[in-house]
This record gives sequence, structure tokens and C-alpha cells, in this order.
Amino acid sequence: MRFSMPSPGLEGQLKQENFILGSSTMDQVKGVLTLQGEALTQADINIKVAKSSQVMHFAFRDDKQWKLQQIQDARNHVNQALQLLSSHDQSYHFKTGAEVNKLMDAVMLQLTRARNRLTTPASMTLPELAASGLMKMFTPPMPGDVMVNFYINLSKLCLTVYQLHVLQPNTTKNFKSAGSSVLHNPGAMFEYNNTKFEVSHVHKVECVVPWLNDTLVFFTISLQLCQQLKDKISVFSSFWNYRPF
Repeated sequence: MRFSMPSPGLEGQLKQENFILGSSTMDQVKGVLTLQGEALTQADINIKVAKSSQVMHFAFRDDKQWKLQQIQDARNHVNQALQLLSSHDQSYHFKTGAEVNKLMDAVMLQLTRARNRLTTPASMTLPELAASGLMKMFTPPMPGDVMVNFYINLSKLCLTVYQLHVLQPNTTKNFKSAGSSVLHNPGAMFEYNNTKFEVSHVHKVECVVPWLNDTLVFFTISLQLCQQLKDKISVFSSFWNYRPF
């Protein structure tokens, strides 16, 4: 259902699921995320500020939800694979093994792309993260020295929190802007709105989403079945090509 073709009213049929964010090593970031299909409909986050141990609380505004692009993209690739498979009606007879192989290659390409979207989060620069619409999702608004990012990694929904400090003009002589990355480390520097920042603390917490794990298993099985069909065609093709009579 979560990876089926979008249809009117589908969002209402998908149940909301709550996931508790946790880490075995620290309690600086805690929270509960509410996922409905590909949409984060609520994020309730507590962040303990490193310097003061003060706890800040943020939640999505009621009128906001965050679409997880990775799930959207994966679903689109699955839908393209399904369209390829349904492009011939049941009465159609494939004329050659090469024709079947061509179809399987196209289907496998879409399934591989779908799987890769869930296993390979997008790299972002810190200015891209600062400018992201995600920063405008919260109430109270995120302060200028905190940034967050959500992404999927395999079967996990991850939250990364960056705490920043402003680099004073007299300390910027060694300034080097960090490149693009899924996860930036403390010490990474960047410039945004004519201000130079350095990442002082990084906190990553995550939760397992069972149906994402199921999805990855289904991708693996589907790709294996496609490959098995190609292997059988290869065996039969060589049999017909090398008949001794």
C-alpha cells in the first residue's frame, strides 16, 4: 500500500505511526516522529544545549508536514517497474529471449534505483541545509545556531542535529568551507547570509521503520527473481543455439 500508485484519498488510508528516537550513547536529543506513508506529519524534539544543559523543545507547526523525498523517489521507481510489467496484456507472447531480457533489464534498473534511494541518503552542504524548508517547519522557530536534517538510511529514519557557533572575524583566517556530506563532523565550517559558522556538536538519533526493512527485502527478492528468469533464458538460448541436429 505504501508503495502503490498514488490515488485520491490514499493519504487518509495510510495509518500514522509513531517512532521514538533514541541513542544508546547519549540523551542530548530525544523525540517522537509521526510517519504517514512518505510524510513526516509530526516531529516532537527535545535538544539539550551543550553549553548550558538547557533543554529546548520543538515541534512541527500544525499546518506543516515534511515529505521524505527518498521514499517518494523509491515509490516512483517501483511504479515505473510495475508499468513496464503491465505494458503487455496477458495474451501477449514474447517472441525471443532477448525481448524478455530487455524487459527484465529495464525492470531491474528501476528496482535497483528504488533500493538505492533508501540505502544512499543524499549529500548536502551545510548552507543547503540552513536554507532548507525544513528549518521553517518548527514552532517555536529553530534558533540560528541549531540545524536539523531527516533522512532514510536502509530501514532507519534518522535525525541529525547540528549545534553551531559563530566564528568571530578575527578567527576566520583558517576558514575552509566544508563540502557536501550526509553527516558533517564537529569542526566543519560554512558561510550563510554573510556569517561564518562552525559545527560545535553533532547528535544523530534514529529509529527502525519495520516496513522499510520489509521493502528492502522485497527489492532483493524481486531482483533475484528477475535474474533467475534471465539465467533460465540464457540456458535455453545456448541449448537452442548449439543443437547438434
